[in-house]
Amino acid sequence: MRRLLAVSSVLIVVLGLLSTPATAREDGVPVRAAAGAPRLQVTTLVSGLNHPWDIKPLPDGRLLMTEREPARLSLITDGVRRTVRFPTGRVWVSGETGLMGLAIDRRFGQNRRFYTCSGWKKPSGHDIRVNAWKLNRAGTRATLIKALLTGLPSRSGRHGGCRLLITTGGALIVGTGDAAVGTNARNKRSLGGKTLRLDPRTGRPHPRNPFIGSKVRATRYLLTFGHRNVQGLAQRADGGLWSVEHGSYRDDEVNKLQAGGDYGWNPVPGYDESVPMTDQRLPGKQIAARWRSGNPTIATSGATFVYGKQWGAYRGALAVAALAGERLVFIRFDKRGHKQRVFTPAALRGTYGRLRTVTQLADGSLLVCTDGWDGQDRVLRVTPS
Repeated sequence: MRRLLAVSSVLIVVLGLLSTPATAREDGVPVRAAAGAPRLQVTTLVSGLNHPWDIKPLPDGRLLMTEREPARLSLITDGVRRTVRFPTGRVWVSGETGLMGLAIDRRFGQNRRFYTCSGWKKPSGHDIRVNAWKLNRAGTRATLIKALLTGLPSRSGRHGGCRLLITTGGALIVGTGDAAVGTNARNKRSLGGKTLRLDPRTGRPHPRNPFIGSKVRATRYLLTFGHRNVQGLAQRADGGLWSVEHGSYRDDEVNKLQAGGDYGWNPVPGYDESVPMTDQRLPGKQIAARWRSGNPTIATSGATFVYGKQWGAYRGALAVAALAGERLVFIRFDKRGHKQRVFTPAALRGTYGRLRTVTQLADGSLLVCTDGWDGQDRVLRVTPS
């Protein structure tokens, strides 16, 4: 792999001429490249990183980035990374948990606010929490404004989540993991194994949440429940919200979120990962995934819907980064949200290792973070041509 990293970072592939099946399978069907898809140019924007977890553009074109460990916040200007002063010593880092999800306030140009989801050290113990920050004008220092939501469960650091999304309506969505505790996902008193919805200004539960009338504080934040480890969140042009979830040894899932919905993860007694990801044997109604990886898992993570006519056959598809699968997967859904086709571009299939997240920029290009080697991870820029 080190030898691969030394090779030129520019790779152009004519996907429309390819018909070789990918090694991943979806519902037992080999996944192929899209006929007539655009050429993809992949370049390295930034290198020398440690587990970059999320990256978002600021209104002035600069990029804000989190690295899970060593819990580093960075500002990227014209491909040059600079560390932002940040209380990294307060971030609890363990296993899959550290400095993770990132979201930029819709009024960042005026208020300089952004949001993170991370492990956090307390006077006794630790939790996972959503914090609001203010970035100074020079982009050199981030100051904590307030903790918006605390008490997301954490134990060893396994299944810590934690993706953030600001919706077009201004709500903050939080995707959480179950902390590898079997009862968390369907327990409405726990914030683990859920998608949550809150007001990013105040941290209060969103007034349209399905359980807003509950006397239990945690329950009022719930949008959906019954999830294993939500790693991706995306909003479609029609306003619909979608989540991407790690499977156990099988069945990573892409789910269309329905307020109050139960997504069927219930690995009890203990933490029995042999149960189905969406267990239809449970009481009530469990909402089936709109896409699943089949067996084995490819460890799906960050995702975004891709727009712009330059994307051709991929236009409107959900682009999903895969860790174990070491690929970027494009999934097309029809207007009702039912799966149509699954594509795996050869330019991003096994060449760059584990892929953690994908973000679309205003010019239509994608940023993809790798996550596999200490000090050797990268941010890739993917441009259709």
